[in-house]
Parts: sequence; C-alpha cells; structure tokens
Amino acid sequence: MPDKTPAPGPGVKPRSETRRPSIFWIMAGIVIPLMSLMMRLRFHHPEKLPKSGAFVLAPNHYSEIDPLVVGVASWRLGRAPRYLAKASLFDVPVVGWFLRKSGQIPVERHGKQGSRSVRAAEELVRKGRMVVVYPEGSLTRDPDLWPMRGKTGAVRVALEQGIPVIPMAHWGTQALMPRYGKKIHPFPRKIIDIAIGDPVDLDAFRGRPLDRENLEAATDVVMADIARLVGGLRGETPPAERWDPRAHDQKETGRFEG
Repeated sequence: MPDKTPAPGPGVKPRSETRRPSIFWIMAGIVIPLMSLMMRLRFHHPEKLPKSGAFVLAPNHYSEIDPLVVGVASWRLGRAPRYLAKASLFDVPVVGWFLRKSGQIPVERHGKQGSRSVRAAEELVRKGRMVVVYPEGSLTRDPDLWPMRGKTGAVRVALEQGIPVIPMAHWGTQALMPRYGKKIHPFPRKIIDIAIGDPVDLDAFRGRPLDRENLEAATDVVMADIARLVGGLRGETPPAERWDPRAHDQKETGRFEG
C-alpha cells in the first residue's frame, strides 16, 4: 500500500516517524524502557541523522546486542529502524509477524527470491524511509574490535536506489554484551556513545557499473568513514589496514573464537 502521508510544504518541518501511530509504538514501548535501565546513550552530532527521506544507515558491529542499541538510538533521533533480516526469521511465529508489520527487509542468501529484498528496498525509497545495513556483514573479527573489511550490501542498496549512506559508530556495547557473549550485563548502567557522520561521498561511483571492483572500492570508502568515527569515540587512531578474515584463515560469517 502506498504511503499516503502528505509531503511537508516549504518551510514546514517533517513530522517525526516516531510520532506516527505504527507497530513500532508497541515495540518501542517494550524495548526502550528495558534498554534504558541498562544503558544511557550519549550522542555525538545527532543533527547529522536526516530527519526525513530515504537513506542507508551504516553502523559498526561487534556485539550481538548492537541492533537493539542502534534501534533505540534511531528511535530517539526520530527515525524508525528497518533492517535487512535473514528471510528465515520471517517464518518464525510471532517474530515473523512483527518483522513483516514493521517493514523489515527479508534477505535470501541463495535462490531466486533475492529480488524480494530489492523490491522491499525500492518501497522504502518510495516511502522515504531509513534502512540499517551492517557493512561488515557480521561481528568484526578484529581482535581490538575495530571495523573490519566490509561487504558490498550497503553501497549496493545506496547506489542502486540513488540514496545516501550515513555512517554511524557506537562504542560501549561490549560492556553490555561482549562479542559472542551469551549474557547481558545490565548493572551498573552502561554509557554507550553514538556518533553520526556526514553522508559518505560516493559521487565517484554513481553512474558507474555496479561490478565487484566498484562496489568493493565504494565499500572501502564507507568503512573508512565508520572507522574514523569509531576512532573519535575511542580517542584512538584506527588501524591503517582493516582486518580481513580471509587473510587470517577465518570464516566471514558465523561465530568464531578470538
């Protein structure tokens, strides 16, 4: 169904997504009070998150709880979070219903149904919505939790749909839930820093073939911006070369010890 929300006129501030009645109200009513007991978000340049329009939000990823933290942060900044999610999750009772109702995007790793995600991304653009895509694809393998080599999903969506990529960095979720940890450590309450960056400059890649070479080069630009944001939060300089699992005989998806 097309979005019938009228576009704001000249000089009129767009209405926050979080103020429109939706399934997100139920989800936010459950998740935000619980997360607020465990963490306090400290924002850096929150004004850089677009208040309206479609874009890809590209955060770093090093804890299983990251999506919840990013979702709460996005909601606090007035945007409803929508993610690329494994298609198999849509078949899980209750969970699948929430995913479908909240406009999450199913992603098939194999087979012909990958076009579903393309159609869903196109719908998000038509409705001016934000989609969260983790460029690393899984939790970073870097032993010091720096952003690792990225995958091309975020830039592919952005370049195909003609929308910007907004980099995001967070630091502190590892205290709430360590990488591959099985337990949340809610007390004492954690401070988690969130930094929003300027739109990634991908002009050099727009209009060029979306082949492997161009997509990987564009992804490297995105990862460099994310790494700089992480470095700012940590007060450190990011490594000159990002961790590449292939160079360390590591699988790029799934759990690993290290």
